[in-house]
Amino acid sequence: MKLIRYVVGRILLLANFLTRPKPAIRSQVEQDEIDAAMSGMSLYQFSACPFCVKVRRHMRRRSINIELRDARDNIEIKNELVREGGKHMVPCLRIETDAENVKWLYESNDICAFLDSELDRLKST
Repeated sequence: MKLIRYVVGRILLLANFLTRPKPAIRSQVEQDEIDAAMSGMSLYQFSACPFCVKVRRHMRRRSINIELRDARDNIEIKNELVREGGKHMVPCLRIETDAENVKWLYESNDICAFLDSELDRLKST
């Protein structure tokens, strides 16, 4: 089973590389504003997870730069995800508004919708 998962994962990564979406084009000022607004976020993910690939493609399409944390190969990051987020499930978006307010968002569709709503919020201000 691990071998099949490994092979399928590599095929998924190759297909993602060959068909990756083009990023949104913005002025440098607009991109800097978005990067600053997203600076308190990080995405816990596995490189070959199809749902993580979906979120990364969404981020690329929207030119959203968020720190990626590999919860599969880095035991410290995996432990942080389980300890603070409550479960070892990816993708997971960690949203830190300040030192005391941290929200953990699971599910790829929910993460994509949240990122879109943040972009819409930034455009309206």
